[in-house]
Amino acid sequence: GYGDEADFWATVGLLHDIDFEMWPEQHCLKAPELLQKAGCSPEFIHAVCSHGYGLCCDVEPTHQMEKVLFAADELTGLIGAAARMRPSKSVMDMEVSSLKKKYKDKKFAAGCSRDVINTGAERLGWTVEELMEKTILAMRSCEESVNREMETLA
Repeated sequence: GYGDEADFWATVGLLHDIDFEMWPEQHCLKAPELLQKAGCSPEFIHAVCSHGYGLCCDVEPTHQMEKVLFAADELTGLIGAAARMRPSKSVMDMEVSSLKKKYKDKKFAAGCSRDVINTGAERLGWTVEELMEKTILAMRSCEESVNREMETLA
């Protein structure tokens, strides 16, 4: 883990789409202004914006966790879509081999960029299969609490 940095990265994860809902056409471009006004550090702003590298901004992910967010942001969308298609509606029983079939079908979750997923894995020094496995395991670890939170919002 990242020890003392855990709260920093958890907050980056929570706020990485801070500008997306109100300004989707300015995603990762409006975020610096919002985060500066909130008193966030330049490092934090860089971490938040770097997940949009090559898609909507030119802030390159350099830290390992920035690379993880860059790679996982698109992949979690694909995994979420694949999970909703499963009888269990869950990642708990999802295997990489099943996800790879969905990944190869360019029409499935077409909004999830395979190029970004591939580039993200490459930047991390992982295979796409390793990235898929690590992301599925991470999503399994929090699926129950996310589902509980979503129920309270419904």
